[in-house]
Amino acid sequence: MLLFAEQLLNGLQLGITLFLMSAGLTLVFGIMQVINLAHGSFYMIGAYVCATVAARTGSFALGLLAALPAAAAAGMAAEFVIFRRLYDRDHLDQVLATFGLIMFFNELVRIIWGRQPLFMDVPAWLSGSVELAPGLHYPLYRLAVILVGLSVALFLWVIFSKTRLGMQIRAGAANRAMIGALGVNIRRLYTWVFGLGALLAGLAGVMAGPILAVESGMGESILILTFVVIVIGGIGSVRGAVVGALLVGLVDTLGRAFLPALFRLVFHSGAADNAAASIASMSIYILMAAILVWKPRGLFPAQNS
Repeated sequence: MLLFAEQLLNGLQLGITLFLMSAGLTLVFGIMQVINLAHGSFYMIGAYVCATVAARTGSFALGLLAALPAAAAAGMAAEFVIFRRLYDRDHLDQVLATFGLIMFFNELVRIIWGRQPLFMDVPAWLSGSVELAPGLHYPLYRLAVILVGLSVALFLWVIFSKTRLGMQIRAGAANRAMIGALGVNIRRLYTWVFGLGALLAGLAGVMAGPILAVESGMGESILILTFVVIVIGGIGSVRGAVVGALLVGLVDTLGRAFLPALFRLVFHSGAADNAAASIASMSIYILMAAILVWKPRGLFPAQNS
């Protein structure tokens, strides 16, 4: 029971990291209708800047404060230089252009930081573990990641549901020409939204930095899972991103943890481990296919998608 609870929390932590990535991507994909394959690059930039500043200053908090504006600035610069020329182009052009951006950012990172991965320590004030229940000790840092993700989800809900800015963004997504005719600078609004999406990706990179190695190309591996989250949750829906991310995180973590033991009840050890590893790696795609058969537009599609 304690192992199940621990894996449940691990799945929640992975889901929250995916949500931070997918929230930014779903804003760009759902509102601006741009397929941004380079979104993982902002995740990588956030992790690299945080690791560098934390290593120089010895402060994870200063690394975080440097990484978030750096990722947002990189995103806004990319929107100004590249993406605003892609809004009216077809999806093939967007895919090719953003794939080129992936290679550009990966090479830029190798030039600045080198080919060796960086390693970031868990900050001292978040090291150690907390006893959540008798016998259940859970790392404090992973618990902090969960709390940060839930706070971001609440923040985005308030921004999009309760503020004038959120109303303008939703109106711009529904009819760009109309919101422009009402006096809203839609280009500047899109730039800020793109910056917010890049900032969230950078935050995900900072949160993942002490858990994973910080290296060039680290954004590509999580990008595939992020697109799965968006498809499951529904394109353009922040609520769908929350639910989809938690589902993917839980299914992936619990599948890898418990499928080998279940298969050993039926098959001999070697065959059970091989079959379990294969099924576990496919589990999120099986989940996605099942949900799309049930709801072809995802669980909570945005009304304008």
